[in-house]
Amino acid sequence: MRKIILLGASAAIFLTSCVSQKKFADLEAKQKETQDLLNSATVKLNSCESEKAALASRAESLSDQVAVLKANNGELINNLGNLTTLTQKGAENLEKSLESLKEKDLRIQRLQDAVTRKDSVTLALVTSLKGVLGNLSDDDIEINVEKGVVYVSISDKLLFKSGSYNITARAKEVLGKVATVVKNKPDFEFLVEGHTDDVPIRNDVLLDNWDLSVKRATSVVRVLQKDFGVQPQRMTAAGRSHYVPVAGNDTAQGRASNRRTRIVVLPKLDQFFNMVDEGMKEASQKGK
Repeated sequence: MRKIILLGASAAIFLTSCVSQKKFADLEAKQKETQDLLNSATVKLNSCESEKAALASRAESLSDQVAVLKANNGELINNLGNLTTLTQKGAENLEKSLESLKEKDLRIQRLQDAVTRKDSVTLALVTSLKGVLGNLSDDDIEINVEKGVVYVSISDKLLFKSGSYNITARAKEVLGKVATVVKNKPDFEFLVEGHTDDVPIRNDVLLDNWDLSVKRATSVVRVLQKDFGVQPQRMTAAGRSHYVPVAGNDTAQGRASNRRTRIVVLPKLDQFFNMVDEGMKEASQKGK
């Protein structure tokens, strides 16, 4: 009986021991599973913390960028306002410049018109002179235009005897034709120039070639005034001696070319500039 009891007790202890071991194994398994979950959660937590820190840093950077963009936007708005003001001023200045250019174009046109009118009168004068003097030899008289000025060059042999300043009868005929033309052109004045060669001259009346050239010029002016009624205020007499030659003085032909009287027909500059001024005033009025 005692043995039976001992066997029973032993069996009970054994069974109890087996049940506890199984529970322990289960608990141990659950503990391991829980530990794995904890470890996994810890890793995820750490990852989240890192991501949170990165996002916070990015948010701060974006906030700084937003602040910079706001500042730039404000500056752009200010610049746009300034640019608008400048554009308006530029448009106003451009309009003023265009008006100024238009007025200048009108002024230039009026000046060109005045020059054209003067050139037309000059051409008419040359035509008239060539018409009345056309029967003379080219060696005796030459008519040309240089820079808007008419030149009538008359040879010495046609006007004077050698070394003299007394005008010949043949010369008076020529001067009378010139006077007829210039008297009908009140818009012109003229200069009479005496020229000699370089052969020295000296006598009781003449000191040198200066004297001879001047006296020949005054002789022509005097004939035009007294014999043909040319207004004296329209004329000027001048002597150039031998200092403005048209040929060399080393040959007889060259010296003959240099002995000449030249009539320089000039437009009255005051009248010409009056035409210009009138054109300018007209341009200014049209520009307004």
